Amino acid sequence: MDKQDELLKEAEKLAKHMSSYQHDLAPTITSNIVCSIDAKEELLDECEEIWRQMEECQSKLTLLGIETFPESDVQLSLSMMRVKALTAEYNQWQKRSPEIISTNPDVLVALGKEELQKVDHDLEMVLSTVQSKNKKLKEDMKREQQWLDEQQQLVDALDVTHEEMKNQVVQFSEKRALQELKSKMLKIRAYKEELLSALGEFLEEHFPLPEEDESAKKKKKSPAEEPTVQLVTLHEILERLINKLMSTPHEPYLTINDSFWPPYVELLLRYGIALRHPEDPSRIRLEAFHQ
Repeated sequence: MDKQDELLKEAEKLAKHMSSYQHDLAPTITSNIVCSIDAKEELLDECEEIWRQMEECQSKLTLLGIETFPESDVQLSLSMMRVKALTAEYNQWQKRSPEIISTNPDVLVALGKEELQKVDHDLEMVLSTVQSKNKKLKEDMKREQQWLDEQQQLVDALDVTHEEMKNQVVQFSEKRALQELKSKMLKIRAYKEELLSALGEFLEEHFPLPEEDESAKKKKKSPAEEPTVQLVTLHEILERLINKLMSTPHEPYLTINDSFWPPYVELLLRYGIALRHPEDPSRIRLEAFHQ
């Protein structure tokens, strides 16, 4: 069994060696590279020698025959043989070292040229692939840059539109606020006129001017008497006080004269509508109800 294993190993080794020679070297040398006739003959001789050794191993294996096993142990025996064969092949590959195919300089030069041509071809393929990828990347980058420029133009246009709309909104807001303020002022003035009108009607109805005494009318006036002063209504007194307070808020006091009927003045002071000056009792002012 051990002898058979050794022969199998040797045959396998020779077969691989022969296959490598025939498949890799002979076609290349004969078809692609011009070598000398001596180098070709030397290679052919080596191949024939290896082939002869393989035939010898094959004949020895044939003479040894196949070992028979009991029927019950056939599966196990086949598995064991397979394990041994794989183990032997593994060990052979572990021990195997690179072998120089031929020591002929022409053969080595031819192999070197062939390897350089393969490397050159592979590098050309890689270069072509890289150039194609670079071209595609440049086209993609150009498209992306064009898209970026378009987006930037769109953003700039939107910024300009935003600024214009912002200015329009500000102007519209200011104009609208001014219009609303004017409308409110008009409403306030109208309401003020209504209040003053209602106040005037109320005062004229309930606080009229005092009637002159009939006896005083019948008396003759002496030449030395001064003419009677024309009294003002309570409405006029309040209107003067209001105008004084609004026109000169820093100096709201009004001087009392003979046209002011004293009972009306006392009425205003008693109910807190008017106040006397703290230093000059002849001057009064309207109470600042709006403050």
